Amino acid sequence: MKEDALKVKSFAFALRIVKLCKYLRKEQKEYILSKQILRSGTAIGALVSEAKFGQSKADFVSKMSIALKEANETDYWLRLLKEGDYLDEKMFKSLYIDLNELISLLVSTVKTSKKKSNS
Repeated sequence: MKEDALKVKSFAFALRIVKLCKYLRKEQKEYILSKQILRSGTAIGALVSEAKFGQSKADFVSKMSIALKEANETDYWLRLLKEGDYLDEKMFKSLYIDLNELISLLVSTVKTSKKKSNS
């Protein structure tokens, strides 16, 4: 059940990131940072989807761990965009809340999966 929520939330987040990048390019004329956050922010959901069909439990854990790394990278780019005055506080907080929820779900999934692998 947690994996399904993670899949849905990571896809919804990726869609928000795509829309954010459109905004950054059209309204803010920002092209470099938007590429970075587009790559890392959409990779989260792609890795979660890929993990579901992992070749083994270890492959599943690896994909989820990489998704977590991408989420942490997205956190960096999001904060940089905020501090660089490309995002207002409201937009930043909204995305940041969703991202932190994804990070929490990923941390929980990785920890639980590692425990099951070691049992």
